[in-house]
Amino acid sequence: MTRAVLTLNAGSSSLKVALFPLDGDTPLASGIADRIGPEATLRLKDAAGAPIVAAGDLTSHTSALAAVIAAFRCQWPGLDLAAIGHRVVHGGIDRTGPEKVTDALLTDLTTLAHFAPLHQPHNLAGIRAAMAAFPGVPQVACFDTAFHRGQPFIADAYALPRALYAEGVRRYGFHGLSYDYIAGVLAKTEPQLGAGRVIVAHLGNGASLCALEQGRSVATTMGFSALDGVPMGTRPGQLDPGVLLYLMDQKGMSATAISDLLYRQSGLLGLSGLSNDMRTLEASDTPEAAEAIDHFALRCQMEIGSMAAALGGIDALVFCGGIGENARHVRSRICARLLWMGIELDPGRNAANARTISADRSHTKVLVIPTNEELVIARAARKAVVAG
Repeated sequence: MTRAVLTLNAGSSSLKVALFPLDGDTPLASGIADRIGPEATLRLKDAAGAPIVAAGDLTSHTSALAAVIAAFRCQWPGLDLAAIGHRVVHGGIDRTGPEKVTDALLTDLTTLAHFAPLHQPHNLAGIRAAMAAFPGVPQVACFDTAFHRGQPFIADAYALPRALYAEGVRRYGFHGLSYDYIAGVLAKTEPQLGAGRVIVAHLGNGASLCALEQGRSVATTMGFSALDGVPMGTRPGQLDPGVLLYLMDQKGMSATAISDLLYRQSGLLGLSGLSNDMRTLEASDTPEAAEAIDHFALRCQMEIGSMAAALGGIDALVFCGGIGENARHVRSRICARLLWMGIELDPGRNAANARTISADRSHTKVLVIPTNEELVIARAARKAVVAG
């Protein structure tokens, strides 16, 4: 019987899962339910890459999770789970690291759902489903916001009355598990860069950038909620607050209607009128799809400049996330106007999705590093088991 750690990572349109041995970092199995909804697919594989048979309803995160758990139970009927680690997008003001799940913690995290309505409810549903499926197994919550909690006040605050800051209206930042992983990889494989000034672009259906100095977050594009920064699949990114006042005062839109607009109808989907998926947009020949991609690239360029200003310079740019790791044309568009920052791509390396995609003469190194939030979660869950 093999003791293992299960990780669950529910994104806004996906559910990533992995099964790790208790004493190793190479997963026994992994998979993803992608494009959750009417067109969803579920792919699971074992350590050798062989597919694991899985079937079930994939129209929601909750049903997709049930299908994954059922498949793993069939594959390993005698599996002994030592712990289950969960990605939780929002941990609040004070949480700076993973925590074991208790009823009190679950209740507190539920109150934060309005900060990240596309993610937090799914994260918590995953915890509840895992608790029901594996009673007595320790559950560990790993927070995307925790990585950014050490930022100084000037980076953490909005220019609003301080009473609001004390109440929790501040820049939390997200995608912290991904940034934690990238910082760890750089520290291990390229310690000089890891100790320097690095901008990480986590680009996917959810997207943000983070400025790392000596492996620590000093600035990030997401703020109070997961709406800020660069455009995303269905979220607009940076938005003039006056637009919201206009929608309320002149269009008569309710808070619920505005929330639906901002979280589900905007971003690449809103701009293109076609899809929130970059793969679909790149395959389209409509001018609206092209404009959506160009807008995304421009906003990324501008935010890279902002992160460089926060760092006082840049030593390396790292792409990760679904778009960052795979969309070579998008990477090329983003870097095309960054020569002033010493960034120059090698077209062949970029086309091949090489680890280093910058040209030899580029003053700033550009890397593609596949992120691994699941490993960060598994390590945290493993520590919880060792700590008892």
